[in-house]
Amino acid sequence: MKTNVLLKLIGFSLSVFTLASFTVSPNSNDNSATLTIQDEMVVNAVYDGHEEYGYNFIAKNKDGEEYTITFQEIKEELLSEFDLKSEILIGKSFSITYQTRIEATIDDDGFEDEEEINTIINLKKL
Repeated sequence: MKTNVLLKLIGFSLSVFTLASFTVSPNSNDNSATLTIQDEMVVNAVYDGHEEYGYNFIAKNKDGEEYTITFQEIKEELLSEFDLKSEILIGKSFSITYQTRIEATIDDDGFEDEEEINTIINLKKL
C-alpha cells in the first residue's frame, strides 16, 4: 500500500516538473497562444539550403539514418556571420543550438492547429 502511494507521489512530482518547463503566452489576437519549450537542444548537421519556409539541415539519428530538420527562425546576428541564404555553405557541417516552440491557433471553425517553430540560437561551423 505504501509503495503504491509512493509511486503516485513520484509520478505526480515528475508531472509537475515537466509542466514547469513550459510557458504559455498569449499572442496579440485572441485565438492563438505560444507554448515555448525552454530547453536548448544541440545537433550536428550538414547545411542543405534555404527555402521560403526555413533553413534545412541534414542530421543523423542514433541508428545512422538521415533526417531533415528545418529551422524557421535564426537570430539576426548569426545571419550576419553565416550567409545561409547563399549556396556557399551548402554541404558544410555545423553544430546547431536551437529552441523549439509550438504555436497553437484556433481557426474560424474552432479547431486547433499547432505549428512547430525551430529557432537557431547559436551556430558553429565544424
